[in-house]
Amino acid sequence: MVMKVAVVFVFLVAVRAVYGADIVVGGDSGWSQGFDYGTWAAGQVFKVGDSLVFNYGGSHSVAEVNEASYKACSSTSVIRSHTGGSTSIPLSATGPRYFLCPTLGHCSSGMKLQINVVAANATPTPPGTTPPANTPPADTPPADTPPSPPSPSAGSSGFISLNQLIFGASIACFTALFVL
Repeated sequence: MVMKVAVVFVFLVAVRAVYGADIVVGGDSGWSQGFDYGTWAAGQVFKVGDSLVFNYGGSHSVAEVNEASYKACSSTSVIRSHTGGSTSIPLSATGPRYFLCPTLGHCSSGMKLQINVVAANATPTPPGTTPPANTPPADTPPADTPPSPPSPSAGSSGFISLNQLIFGASIACFTALFVL
């Protein structure tokens, strides 16, 4: 029985590592006024599979908005609104995401967050550096080279396949535990 418990524990730890991290917005400061979320976000890498965790007091909430609303500090076009003091938001797709506190005056005093979510298998750029500019390849292939095959669609990305593999492995693992 001890062996079964150990196997389940190791499996759960491995699954958590594959699925992503919980990133606490603002670190120990949480989601509050008087914190520089732009600088904080610049030092983070947000990947598909991670979750943003907002911890905040009763005078705050979290609104996910579009870019225009973010820039205008407006909560009139809210995509999703969250209350309750602790909110976990899964990052399930690549691209920019925008959040703000809709309490009057809080966004304009800096309580807003813009992030860019990258693919789970992306190599992070170290904070404080910029990726190199796109430069043409040194060797151009001859004109008679056949074109490269098309890239897979977003629905068949490696992340999805990895999730399916983990799901299958979890079923097999738990089945084996109950049979043994």
